[in-house]
Formats: sequence, C-alpha cells, structure tokens
Amino acid sequence: MTDRRFPAVLMTTTAILLSGCGAAVEATDRAATTVVNRCGEAIEYPVPQRAVVYEGGSADKLFALGLTDHVLGYVMPPANPPVSESPWAAEYAKVEFLSDDLLNRELVVDVGADFVVAGWNSGFSDSRGITPEILDTLGIHSFMHAETCFNYPGHPEQHTPFEGLYTDLERLGQIFGVEERATDLIAEYRQRVEAVQDQVVDGDPVKVFLYDFGTDKPFTAAAQVPPNDIIRLAGGVNIFGDVEARWTEAGWEAVVEAEPEVIIILEYNDQPAAEKIEFLKTNPTTATLPAVVEENFYILDYNEAISSPRNIDGLEGFAEYLREFAANR
Repeated sequence: MTDRRFPAVLMTTTAILLSGCGAAVEATDRAATTVVNRCGEAIEYPVPQRAVVYEGGSADKLFALGLTDHVLGYVMPPANPPVSESPWAAEYAKVEFLSDDLLNRELVVDVGADFVVAGWNSGFSDSRGITPEILDTLGIHSFMHAETCFNYPGHPEQHTPFEGLYTDLERLGQIFGVEERATDLIAEYRQRVEAVQDQVVDGDPVKVFLYDFGTDKPFTAAAQVPPNDIIRLAGGVNIFGDVEARWTEAGWEAVVEAEPEVIIILEYNDQPAAEKIEFLKTNPTTATLPAVVEENFYILDYNEAISSPRNIDGLEGFAEYLREFAANR
C-alpha cells in the first residue's frame, strides 16, 4: 500500500471549524501537546490529524465530539452492524473505510496514521503485534477505551463501564481541544441516565441473562462491560454481575440455576439474534428457562454493548422494555 503520510504543518491561531457537530479545535501549533492518562500512564498528545478508529464505538466517540475532520478512516470487523445504521452514518461517509478485518500494525503504518483509537484486546493485541507500546516506538499515538483498562497489564486503571465512557469523552476532548463539547455531551448523557433511573419500577429487580454466543458454554457479560451497567441502571440484575471480569465464559448449569426472567440477545452482523434465539428454544438445557418459555427476549445492538455513546441508547431501549415487563409481572 502506498505511503500517504503528510509532513507536519504549523497551524495558524485561527480555529479550524470541524464538520459533524460543529465543534472547533483551537491550537497555535500542531506540535503543542496535552498530557492525558492512557490506562494509568501519562502520555503527551499533540492534536491528531489522521486518526484511525477501530469498531463503531471508537468512531462514534470522535464523531459525537465533532471531530470528523481529524479522522482518516475506520476499520470495521464483520461483527459490527453496517455503518449505514449508525446515528453518525453521514460522518462515516466523509472518511475512508480502511478494512473489514482486525486491526493490524501494517495498516496503520501504511495509511500514515498519527493516532489510533481502540480497546485493549479489542483492536490492540499482544498476539497480533499492535499494542500502544509498539505504536509508541513508531511515533504513532494511541488511545485505549478506559473500560478496557480493567485487564490491561502494567498500568491498571478501573472504571465502571458508563464512567469509562464519560472518561473517554473527557480525555478525547482534552487531546483534541474540544473540552467544552465533551463537557456538554457528558452532562447530556448523565441527564439521560438519571431520567431512566427515575422511571425504574419499584419491586424486586428483574433477573437478566445476556447471551453473547456459544453452544457448549455461553459467553456472557460480567461486571466490567457496558451491558452490566445497562441492566443495572434499567432496574434489572445481571445474573453474572458479581463476576469481576469483562466478557466471560459461563456454564449452562449456572444459567439454569439463576432462572433468568429476561434474556438479552447480543446482535452481531455475522451472527443474527434469530439464530441464537432458535438455539435457546431447541436446546434441552435452556428450553425450560422462564425467559425462554415466556419468550422474553430483548435484542441489544452490538454497538450498544461495546463502549460507545450508543450505550445510552441501549440503556433507554432496555429500560423501556423492563418497565413494560415489570408492569405485567
């Protein structure tokens, strides 16, 4: 692939007005840096000009902050739903689609990226040879979702999933010089979460199981991923919410013992929810679960389940479902 890296160019003091949400980045020099934490490690960041983002959550955070002009392109693996379904579909159309494969070092080097946004073990990976440390040696800055720092080695930092989202928006706002826009977004999202909590129906929390994938053993959401906060804040209880992990493998015996009343099905583009529901209905171990017998299934979009501004949409949608469920309990 042709190397399309651009030479550094000094910015004037005039603000660069961005497309998207209309945010403005003000800086006197592209070489000016801001110190921001990256999973507990203080990093000096210049204002990025050629960002590569991995998966919808990374892209949507920058688009929500009005930073489309600073995004070179996106890498979108097959599990991610089509970007045409995103609230930021118009912003995706303004940047390059780089790959439908997993993130890799060769791609970001070849396109001349100066900034990469991804999660730990979701984009960045020791086994695939693309880590923040490796990119540092190549002069490419990186940003990791705070929610994924839970299992990042060497620089521990932990946030509840929704607080991780707010932390990311705050830090990205600092890096790009759009702190006011980030502050406004965080305030808006917190208000929407509070509005959901104000409407939670009194009574025992609804027992909820999230089914990600797996037949011999289910893969599910534990305490340190956004669906756990979605379930909790909506008035439910995640049957694996006491497991201090992110996405985790469980046993069907534990699911049966918990007797979930509602099952969230995670919708992948390449693993439709209908196929997962059919498995739960026909598998003898799960066919008698209360949620399966009553067909209490809720489909959660992939981008509502990973760290993303769309976590708030996922919370509002599931909370509405739980209110109706609780009213007819």
